[in-house]
Amino acid sequence: MFCEKVDLYKYFGLKRKAGDQGYLNVYLPEAPDYPSRVRPAMLVIAGGRYGFVAPREKECIALAYVAQGFAAFTLEYSVAPVRFPAQLIEGAMAIAYIRENAVKLGVKPDKVAAIGFSAGGHLTGMLATCFDRAEIKKALGNRAALVRPDAVILSYPVITGGEKAHRGSFDNLCGGNKELVDTLSLETCVTEKSSPAFIWATADDNAVPSENSLLMAMAYKTAGVPFELHIFESGRHGLSLATEETAWVNEPVQKWLSLSYTCLKTAVLF
Repeated sequence: MFCEKVDLYKYFGLKRKAGDQGYLNVYLPEAPDYPSRVRPAMLVIAGGRYGFVAPREKECIALAYVAQGFAAFTLEYSVAPVRFPAQLIEGAMAIAYIRENAVKLGVKPDKVAAIGFSAGGHLTGMLATCFDRAEIKKALGNRAALVRPDAVILSYPVITGGEKAHRGSFDNLCGGNKELVDTLSLETCVTEKSSPAFIWATADDNAVPSENSLLMAMAYKTAGVPFELHIFESGRHGLSLATEETAWVNEPVQKWLSLSYTCLKTAVLF
């Protein structure tokens, strides 16, 4: 396996402010100089309420998709006290980098997906719905056209800033700016141009209510954008792969991974 770490701010020629992260970890099944085939790409964005980046939702997820024939990438993005729009710009840079370097990386530039967990699901959802925001265009110029993922997987995602919000995530991202919270309530951001989505959660999630996923699914339905939704009966927040290696075992929930493979590879989303 080939691995490297890319400084996205340096690559795009942007100034890194105090506290900014913006690094991309690359996981390729083989050396990029001589790839045996061209693969789809998966960008992995872990959760952590925009206060940290959870390790159990990073490399293990990337390797799971590598095992299924993807080139995989994990994003180290900025967290509190760094506020929006740094996180969105860093996610945008990651997708644009993968597309710009598709030949070098051995990936299909029209098969670039992203998966996010919890607050990382919110960041992934922003890439799916807010890819044309002015902040991205200002930072990336014409390269902003490369930012929209071809598909997204939203795993027990933070979505709404409304009644069922995960307040800690929005506080860390928006710093108490109520207008910004309303703007980044993603069920209000879905349009017919949004990336197709695979969404999953557990009904009794003890941190991010499953209504977040239901609201996003309803917004997709209203906009006429392809989506697939799975609400498992039970499981605590932050399950990741739902295996012993990622903290908590939940065999029924483990099925989300194979379901996402099927959804992607049968062209429901791709």
